[in-house]
Amino acid sequence: MESILESLYHGNLHPDENIIPDDPQYSILRKRVSDIIELWKDRHSAEEFDELEALLDLYGQTHGMELASSFKYGFRLGAGIMVEILTVEEELGSRLISVGDKT
Repeated sequence: MESILESLYHGNLHPDENIIPDDPQYSILRKRVSDIIELWKDRHSAEEFDELEALLDLYGQTHGMELASSFKYGFRLGAGIMVEILTVEEELGSRLISVGDKT
């Protein structure tokens, strides 16, 4: 098994592909969403359903951006905690996590 650093170097880290909620409600809700989308497909014209799919695609893109920002903030927060623990400089860790998202 590769170390985390080796995985990072080789481009084998894909946290967005490996995060699946373990909440039992998740699979139930996913199934409900899928069922409702199928109902929309059956009840509406192809053009209306295409509009719905376009809307869902836009939502998926914005949601992905929100998840990426949350991940980056969480990572910075964890790093800031480690900096405070290892350096005993509380303000240094706080400055790390307050750095704005430049991407």
